[in-house]
Amino acid sequence: MKRFFKVAAAVLVLGLLTPVAAADEADRAGSTHRRVSFAKIGSPSAPSGKGSFRFGVSSSATQIEDRNENTDWYLWTRPAPEGMGKSPFVGEGVEGYSRALEDVELVEDLNVDSYRFSIEWARIEPERDRIDEAALDHYSRQIDALIAKGIRPMITIHHFSNPVWVDNPRDPDCANGPSDTNLCGLDHPEGGPLVVEEMAEHARLLAERFGDRVDEWVTLNEPMVYMMFAHAFGAGPPGKAAFVDGFSTRFVPAVRQYINAHVAMYRAIKQADRHDADRDGLRASVGLTVSTKQYVAARDGEVSTEPRDIAARDRFRWFFELNFIESLWRGSFDADFDGTADERHPEWKGTLDWLGIQLYDRTSVSDPGPTPGPTTVPHINVDVCAAPPCHRLLDPTYFVPDMGYESDPQGLYPVLKDFAARYPGLPLLVTESGIASDSGKRRAEFTVRALEQIDRARSEGVDVRGYYHWSLMDNFEWLHGYGPRFGLYSVDRTTMERTPTEAAELYSAIAKSRTLTDKVRRIYGGSGPLTPEPDGGTEASAPAAVPGRRD
Repeated sequence: MKRFFKVAAAVLVLGLLTPVAAADEADRAGSTHRRVSFAKIGSPSAPSGKGSFRFGVSSSATQIEDRNENTDWYLWTRPAPEGMGKSPFVGEGVEGYSRALEDVELVEDLNVDSYRFSIEWARIEPERDRIDEAALDHYSRQIDALIAKGIRPMITIHHFSNPVWVDNPRDPDCANGPSDTNLCGLDHPEGGPLVVEEMAEHARLLAERFGDRVDEWVTLNEPMVYMMFAHAFGAGPPGKAAFVDGFSTRFVPAVRQYINAHVAMYRAIKQADRHDADRDGLRASVGLTVSTKQYVAARDGEVSTEPRDIAARDRFRWFFELNFIESLWRGSFDADFDGTADERHPEWKGTLDWLGIQLYDRTSVSDPGPTPGPTTVPHINVDVCAAPPCHRLLDPTYFVPDMGYESDPQGLYPVLKDFAARYPGLPLLVTESGIASDSGKRRAEFTVRALEQIDRARSEGVDVRGYYHWSLMDNFEWLHGYGPRFGLYSVDRTTMERTPTEAAELYSAIAKSRTLTDKVRRIYGGSGPLTPEPDGGTEASAPAAVPGRRD
């Protein structure tokens, strides 16, 4: 069992977390180098926004901010004895809190329409029911600075991190029951509803304070990613490993309460945000983001056509991605993750105005058969892998060595098509897209190709209303620490100096002109190899790895 936990934590934590229906491997349309133009920004969910398009950039508070000692991630990563020393130390981030107003100027230089960022709950409410007005004022000034420069804020409320008092990692069993210093977390029968209530109160506070200037809200970032590292395998705070021995008694209740949290936050925002700041006819537009993947049924290192592997692929996708979204779409819940809803929750239905798509990796799934191995995911009985020898790379240069997965630059098209068909009428945004690389050109190529695939989907009627690059700057990539670099701006962590990469300069030009020129597409676009990593690390001989994502 200990062997399983070690492997599973690596597999399902470092990132195994993003699905989508498998793409037709033969359908890989390349660039024709025609000029592509994008419309102006509009509402992410109102009917008036259909056909609109926004260029954006994303970040998250815990990954960039300094002076953030009240988060569970700070406690979890801080070396002992002051902290728990469980994974690379977040430390002072990249001084994103101290330099917040300076960084608004970086966003302005990108010529983007919108900045998606999170507000750190632990900074606003470091102790239960004690609100830090200075922190609220800080974020208020940041919002004002963005709006003054014509940049629309999109606020993420819960991006993986919590105040320590929500679910104290030092006391995961919570034997004494909920208290003001430890509510015991989403999985606790008494504490779970209290956490949901607190999340709704936090969302309401933000909507009350900022709703006169902010209309666009994200309740949860990649909910099943959070569930997996926090409650399944305990690789991140609060460190609860309930997937094997507590699947039905602890893990599933945590998922159910997290759905309740989204619904409670959605309703709180709708009630508290009384202003139509962007004049689109809606006072608030509320969505969440989902971690998606390109799923490939695989066997013996090749794409598999065997029904058992195709079924395994679909089982895993249902477990990791679809069950959560279907619950909100249909008002029901599949509590045993067998593919059939067995609980009715009509109160959940209709609480999703738009959906954010976040795709990073191409992942293979196979059926382990009657004798599961040490890497088999229990309960859904699948083997999951992100790189050779589990499956053949589409191109050696698509391998991302810092993350241990393959990232297909053409992957967004089949993902967007699938979601549009599955949820007709639900507007989509690409709320994160990027690649970890030490090469600015490689990052630029990935950006252009993502936009090409979005344009392809839009030209076929898919309602995709924007693209947010991940990330604004190099930052803390959770269990990977500061090694992977996704930023449009590179960061020297000694001086904290921000330097625009080739990707930043190119993206700025694209956003300003709202155009992909034929020249830009000829140089950066298409379906061929990417520029290799400077150290030659993007080779098919790269070590086998588990599925991963950056955050």
